[in-house]
Amino acid sequence: MYKNYLSPQEITDYTIAGGCEKINRKASIVFLLAVMAGIYIALGAFAASVAAHDIANKGVSKLVTGAVFPVGLMLVVINGGDLFTGNSLIAMSTYEKQTTLLQFVKNLSIVLIGNFTGALLIAYLVSHTSLLTMSDNRFGAYVIKVAVHKTNLPFKEVFVLAILCNLFVCAGIWMMYAAKDIAGKILAGFFPIFAFAISGAEHVVANMYYIPLALFSKSNLAYVEGAHITADYLSHLTWARFFIYNVIPVTIGNTIGGLFIATMYYMIFKKLPKNKNMTCLPK
Repeated sequence: MYKNYLSPQEITDYTIAGGCEKINRKASIVFLLAVMAGIYIALGAFAASVAAHDIANKGVSKLVTGAVFPVGLMLVVINGGDLFTGNSLIAMSTYEKQTTLLQFVKNLSIVLIGNFTGALLIAYLVSHTSLLTMSDNRFGAYVIKVAVHKTNLPFKEVFVLAILCNLFVCAGIWMMYAAKDIAGKILAGFFPIFAFAISGAEHVVANMYYIPLALFSKSNLAYVEGAHITADYLSHLTWARFFIYNVIPVTIGNTIGGLFIATMYYMIFKKLPKNKNMTCLPK
């Protein structure tokens, strides 16, 4: 009987095979696919910010953000792209000894640099438009406020929020792998990413758009004044703090969240079944 989706066991095999394919690509191709993924996630973040920036009710604002942001992951999965958070699932092919740990780490490193390049490009382009003056500069103020909040979070909190983020994202990607058609992939990916976007969790590639955009724009006093940010909080919005207190803990946390999903399903569907043969008794 034809099924239009894969079972969890079949998703495991599909993910292992996909991990091998990703590892065996030329480094230049991996980098370019990662640039595209960074661009797509940044476009999703950009569109979500435009949609939500002038909504006073925080709950409604988050709902709108959640409804728009998933377009980024849809573009990555359907159009083709290598995303750092999703590529942590390559660990399954490493567990299966079809790829090596060194290859896995190399792939994630190239992808992270490529994602940053793509996201930074979109942040730079947006900062050089008049879009930030939208709603009497309130969009620019929103951009500053989001980035200041992210760069003022304690290291430990950012780390934990990053783990939570990639539980959402990798679970969503896992579901998208299950679908065999475009509509199914869109539907499967929408709700987990919707939930992530409204949760307040930290995604390293999205932050590579949100925070640099504010860094490119913080010299505009109208945006800063509209954000109603104290000088002490604003002083933390620097490139150094972005990398040390956001990129590093979020990268580590995202990796752990992705490895958790990969490890659990590898254990369930590959490792543990080999250790014990069970037969069902007739009723």
